[in-house]
Amino acid sequence: MSRQGFYLKKHMSKEKEDLGFIGLLKSFPRSFWIASAMELFERWAWYGLFAVLALYLTGSTDEGALGFTHVERGEIMSYVTGILYFLPIITGAISDKIGYKPSLIIAYILLGVGYYFMGEVSSYFAVFTMFLIVAVGAAMFKPVASAIVTKSTDDRNSSFGFGVFYMMVNIGGFFGPLFSGKLRDEYGWKIVFIMATSAILVNLILVLFFFKEPGRQKSEDSFGSSIIKSLINIWDALSDMKLTLLLLIMVGFWLMFNQLFYTLPVFIEEWVDTKVLYNFLHPILPGLADFYKNKEGGINPEQIVNMDAFFIVVLQMIISTIILKWKPISAMMSGILIAIIGIALSFYTNNVFYTLLGILIFAIGEMTSNPKFSDYIAKISPKGKEALYMGTYFLPISVANFLTKWITGDLYEKYSDKVAIIRRELSAQNIQLPEITADYTKNNFYADAANKLQMSQDEMTSFMWDHYHPGNIWYVIAGIGLLTIVGLLIYNSVIARKLKKEKDA
Repeated sequence: MSRQGFYLKKHMSKEKEDLGFIGLLKSFPRSFWIASAMELFERWAWYGLFAVLALYLTGSTDEGALGFTHVERGEIMSYVTGILYFLPIITGAISDKIGYKPSLIIAYILLGVGYYFMGEVSSYFAVFTMFLIVAVGAAMFKPVASAIVTKSTDDRNSSFGFGVFYMMVNIGGFFGPLFSGKLRDEYGWKIVFIMATSAILVNLILVLFFFKEPGRQKSEDSFGSSIIKSLINIWDALSDMKLTLLLLIMVGFWLMFNQLFYTLPVFIEEWVDTKVLYNFLHPILPGLADFYKNKEGGINPEQIVNMDAFFIVVLQMIISTIILKWKPISAMMSGILIAIIGIALSFYTNNVFYTLLGILIFAIGEMTSNPKFSDYIAKISPKGKEALYMGTYFLPISVANFLTKWITGDLYEKYSDKVAIIRRELSAQNIQLPEITADYTKNNFYADAANKLQMSQDEMTSFMWDHYHPGNIWYVIAGIGLLTIVGLLIYNSVIARKLKKEKDA
């Protein structure tokens, strides 16, 4: 499940007995700890690959990457991930029918096959297909993982249990990119896919030899009936306009959020000089600086973006305590505003220190808004339909992923793509260079362009930044966030007025 998804259950539990910290740890059955460990490794695999996927898809072929266009990258990442977040509506019903253990085995086989062969194929269609297999496997895993935790906890320990589970999400989400960034720099791109496959293999061993399925109510419906019933339930929830409007508004937040993983790594790769960060860190923390150092003398983009997960691990409890008594809508709007400032700062400048500051600010906004989103869904849920309404949580994430292709693909390629901008300048000077192919790579193009312009590559990058302003894409990303806040303000005003009328009636 995504890091965001595990706020869903926290609001639904009330501790009836103070077990103490050690008592809480001992209160969970083995199935809970196995599920938590599997979550860690599944997220390790997913984020370990996803954090570098944009770079792999568009990187130069002479470095083992695929050299796709930004539009092709946007299609692969957006459409497949959008499908992934929609499928749990169906895969959850399948898992209830066939059981959790068979579902996990199927999920891990699909994930393992998908991850491994993604690193073996190179055509657009083949990569799309393999990534789609990964998405189906992840969609099989998502509802089962959270269901196991639900079945393994009770009113005494549910809140604490999902907190532990969420911590596992972030540990996997942090260490996956940390290792994939280091490994791909030293051993090439193939090792990233092997690492992801190996993490899934660990999970397959755990489920085959150590996992015992917790008690569950077996569905007597057929596969078709189970899926249809699940879709009808979702449609029933969406018939409530309070919920549907909220979900539509929150598409804007997730659309903005996605740019951290879809667009920012490529932006850093093309425009931000990370050697400055290494040179700053080395005199202070030489061991840490050398661990992160890449072969160009800087720090890989995925390691910069991965600080979002690090900040969440370190600050989540503090932020959660601060916003504990905030009204959900107020916290959501405040969090989104903070996130806008962070994401805008990350794209506004090519100074790596401001990029890091922007990621920190964005993480604070993420931690402020996400928990309150699920909390607000709970507050507007009719009594007895809380779980049904919670099932709609991933719908805006799915829609936002489909829409993300427009920003990270079309818009980025038109206004921020380094190759396109350099070609514009070359054309203005009546200089022609060949199209990029497997034989004439992106690195060849950069070297030849710098030579024709009589600049070093760093000088060429600075010139293009100053004259063509690729960072202006932040206007669009921030604008989407601001529209989301406006939507929430109007929504809150209308809903508050409606609830007051209902109370007075």
